[in-house]
Formats: sequence, C-alpha cells, structure tokens
Amino acid sequence: MPRRNLIVIVCTVLSLALLGAVAWKTGVFKAPPTSLVGGPFQLVDQTGKPVDEKILRGKWSVVFFGYTYCPDVCPTTMVEMAQAQERLGPKAKDVQFLFISVDPERDTPAQLATYLSNDAFPKGTIGLTGTPAQVAVAAKAYRTFYRKVGTGTDYLMDHPTPAYLMDPKGRFDRVIPFGIGPDEVVTQVSAAMRGG
Repeated sequence: MPRRNLIVIVCTVLSLALLGAVAWKTGVFKAPPTSLVGGPFQLVDQTGKPVDEKILRGKWSVVFFGYTYCPDVCPTTMVEMAQAQERLGPKAKDVQFLFISVDPERDTPAQLATYLSNDAFPKGTIGLTGTPAQVAVAAKAYRTFYRKVGTGTDYLMDHPTPAYLMDPKGRFDRVIPFGIGPDEVVTQVSAAMRGG
C-alpha cells in the first residue's frame, strides 16, 4: 500500500475516533437507559416462598446470578460480598443480597438453603430459583445469559460474573464487577447511597 494512502487511512480513523469521543461527551450518543436492566420476575426463595420483583423495594439490593455447584466465581463473589457486608457497618442494614440460580435443574430451594448457610457468605442472603422458564425470564430482565456446559450430573453453567446494584425502588444503579475487592464494593455501594 502506498505511504500516502496509509496516512489518509490513519488520519480518517483518528478523526472518526475523535468525533465519536466528542459525540459521547456531549450526549449525542448515550449509554443504554438503565431502565433496560431489571424487571418483573416470579421465583421462589430458599424456603419455597413465591417471590417477585417487589422484594427489591425498600433496600439496596446486590443481585448476583450464579449456581450452587459453581467451582470458583460464585463462592469467591459470595465471600467478597460477605466481607463488604461486614465493612459497611451500620449501612449494612439497608443492603440485601440476592443469589439467583441459573441452574434450576439442580438448585432446588433446599439446595439453595444449604449452600447459603455457609458462614463465609453474606448473612441473610436471599436465594432464588424456579422453573427453567421462570429463571429464563429473570435472566432476560437483567440482560444476562447462561448456558449448560458438559453432560451428565457434573456439568457446569457458563454465566457472567458481575453483580447488579439495584436501588430501593428496584431500579438499576450500577454493575459491581467481579473481583474488585470488598473495599471497592463498599465504596461503590456507599457512593450509590449518597447519590454519587
């Protein structure tokens, strides 16, 4: 390719990138509305009690999609959230933790109850499961995905790693990335509570 053509291509790409950055900053391009995350669902908790999206009202909610047979991400997330819960101090009473199973085939209410009784996990975590159709509706509402990997009884579930922070009206506030550490979880939750 002639040098002149290469220079033209590079300049064009840089110009488009700059225009994109300006458009984003000035609001011409906007992030997807937060109303796209969250919505109606009907599941059951670890006691077998029917639960819907109204459970999010009245408290800040950290919502995580995982499964009890998860070998690494899920227990790591739950331990991190437990440490954050402890470090939140008095503010912890205004925050609840929801663990929504993406493995309804194995995660019965009884299985969730056993799993969430782990002392290293957040106190009072609400475990939710349901029929495959109900779980699919909840996952779709949160714009998340999952899929079965492998066969037999020892299959794994592929699923995203972040958690969702919902405000006391059940509206999406922000994503809490996996592995940021309990102190940063506390920082994110505290900032949300302050409106920051």
